[in-house]
Amino acid sequence: MATLTRQDINFGQVVADILCEFLEVAIHLILYVREVYPSGIFQKRKKYNVPVQMSCHPELNQYIQDTLHCIKPLIEKNDAEKVVVVIMDKEHHPVERFVFEMSQPPVLSISPDTLLSHVEQLLRAFILKISVCDAVLNNNPPGCSFTVLVHTREAATRNMEKVQVIKDFPWIVADEQEVHMKEPRLIPLKTMTSDIVKMQLYVEERAQKT
Repeated sequence: MATLTRQDINFGQVVADILCEFLEVAIHLILYVREVYPSGIFQKRKKYNVPVQMSCHPELNQYIQDTLHCIKPLIEKNDAEKVVVVIMDKEHHPVERFVFEMSQPPVLSISPDTLLSHVEQLLRAFILKISVCDAVLNNNPPGCSFTVLVHTREAATRNMEKVQVIKDFPWIVADEQEVHMKEPRLIPLKTMTSDIVKMQLYVEERAQKT
């Protein structure tokens, strides 16, 4: 088995491509399962050999794609610690936070040939967990919205304001109330440790949602 460094086959870029594609599917599915938007704007598709729900709403899809396009360089450099999907009530207070914690090893101990199939198999398990997460979560109040946050490593934070990947789509510091939730309930959904990425998904749920 070949041992590749982060520079070989542009390891960081390959991982970023895989993870951003996964996060796009995961975000759409979270919005569907947690009923942030009406089910009528979603269509059933297949990804990682399992059925998923993807939005057909152009503006929503563009927002998710633009967000991930900005996050991608951070994942590529291993500068993104967490990507968080925050579901908020009408007063913009978080009711749920889906937290994707990720880190990459400095060395990739897997051959490029088996890379994609190996990772897709692992990511499938995350998608399946998200599909049934409503069984362990309480119903959200009506009229919810969402936002996506990224937690970066310290060195990356200093450079982020200088880098604007998409025109008119700048990074801004997250509102304190979007970042913190008082005494949330913690629900672990899935953890994986693979040759290319270590990822953990858990939900922070507000105790009183109404």
